[in-house]
Amino acid sequence: MLIYLSITAALLYVICPFISDSRRVVALVLTACAWCLHGLVLGLSLYAEHALRIGFAVVWSAAIWVSVLVYLVENRNFSLDGLRILVLPQAAVTVLLPIAFPGSLVMLSSKPSMFPWHVGVALLAYSTLTIAAFHALAMYVQDLYLHRRRAKPVQTWLERALDRLPALLKMEHILFLLVTLGFILLSLTVLSGVIFSEQFLGVAFKWDHKTVLSLLSWLLFAVLLAGRQWRGWRGKAVLRITLFGFVSLLLAYVGSRFVLEVVLHRSVL
Repeated sequence: MLIYLSITAALLYVICPFISDSRRVVALVLTACAWCLHGLVLGLSLYAEHALRIGFAVVWSAAIWVSVLVYLVENRNFSLDGLRILVLPQAAVTVLLPIAFPGSLVMLSSKPSMFPWHVGVALLAYSTLTIAAFHALAMYVQDLYLHRRRAKPVQTWLERALDRLPALLKMEHILFLLVTLGFILLSLTVLSGVIFSEQFLGVAFKWDHKTVLSLLSWLLFAVLLAGRQWRGWRGKAVLRITLFGFVSLLLAYVGSRFVLEVVLHRSVL
């Protein structure tokens, strides 16, 4: 059943970006249906009796699932149809990934009580900053399009999608709301990780690549928010820092788990 649910959700995700702008409501309804199926697949993939299934595919799929939710909620207030092109095709891929790469079971009985909360907050942080990265990428493409725009009798589907996005100032406002929320969640992730590490390993920090890259991402987003607050940063510098911070966070866990599970065939938390 899990395979059929995953394939159905993936097909709905693939169809939605190609629905015309005149049928926007249909696209949103189908996206919501795909999101519900995606959530059911995640629930069946993540949870086992007294255990969690952890792996790069499940984590990435969960991050994109929450990103789709943010897109659906924000799209009620602002026309963000351009993000459909970036988010939904990736959602179609990630909903299928846990089938090929199921990850490994982690027994909760052997973990501190903080562990499930740490995983949940981390997933929310990854998800919020993922949609922020998509948002920054959409802004970057939108900025290029506005500078190179020429009067054409017929627009491509990408140009029509970009025309339906809010103005860059409004997009920037939404971006900083997402980054601020993501930074708060990432801070909670780092804090709960310290507590988890002290309970489980006896040390506050285990200085491996995951810790270093996570702290680097936290530092980049902290500098971005401080620069916005005290120096009024905006424009392409903001977009670059957002994307660099996201890539660092992506490599911290999803990238390292991919190398361990797929390349090295090792099952490590």
